[in-house]
Amino acid sequence: MPELPEVETVRRGLEQKLNNFIIKKVEVCRDSTVAFPPNKEEFINGLLNSLIYKWDRRGKYLIAQLQEVHNENAQFSLENSQIKGFLVVHLRMTGYFKFIENSTHPCKHTRIRFFDNNNNELRYIDVRSFGQMWWINRDLSLNKIIKGLGSLGPEPFSKDFDANYLKKVISKRTKSIKAILLDQTIVAGIGNIYADESLYSAGISPFREARTIKKNELIKLKESIVTVLKKSIGSGGTTFSDFRDLEGENGNFGLQTNVYRRNGKECRKCGNLIERQKITGRSTHWCPKCQK
Repeated sequence: MPELPEVETVRRGLEQKLNNFIIKKVEVCRDSTVAFPPNKEEFINGLLNSLIYKWDRRGKYLIAQLQEVHNENAQFSLENSQIKGFLVVHLRMTGYFKFIENSTHPCKHTRIRFFDNNNNELRYIDVRSFGQMWWINRDLSLNKIIKGLGSLGPEPFSKDFDANYLKKVISKRTKSIKAILLDQTIVAGIGNIYADESLYSAGISPFREARTIKKNELIKLKESIVTVLKKSIGSGGTTFSDFRDLEGENGNFGLQTNVYRRNGKECRKCGNLIERQKITGRSTHWCPKCQK
């Protein structure tokens, strides 16, 4: 599943590519991709004649702010134009966007297509079809409509995410620190890859009970999380399965991982073999010598 760096890479690509993209036509190829409104026609009508004004990210969610456009040939001020609502996207396991100039026939895994007046297409492709989209009217609350969005913990790059916060939320928890990092209500956007890589960087065993981790270790863990995520964003994310950016390119961070998917290979620090074991149903990779 795309994690924070992959979603952030997509967000930046969308923001860069979709300058003045006004939605003039929407084609829903798979109804189940539309999570809200329940009626797909309402979803389509809500998006028509909308300028995709701004892309944000919250955890693993992409959020596009839509501006209402009545006459696209007239000069208008975005600051004074009406917010029409929001397009929210969760890519899940295999979803990705592709921007196509002069639209072509869609592949069989195409789920939703957005067109402008120049026949440019923003195509959403999803092999396993777990991804979802919401059109939410400006009068409705995003957090109430999308329960997962409303329950997210702080962003790893925010001032609210520090060692004091971590100490507070894990002080009585007997769960493993790996399970804690995967909990989106505690910290938003971290998944399997970056939990493993951050714990390795911090020298903390993924099996440790969260409550046993000391304040100085939490300081190092927080710093490791931020460093690993920033490094991955700079590499365009990680590709181990179906992740693609807007240009259809793979992320390069997979070439730099220290433990993830390196089981049986030598640790880059000590030469010990990387091991793999499941924690709460998720494959976990670690170095038994470097992580205590």
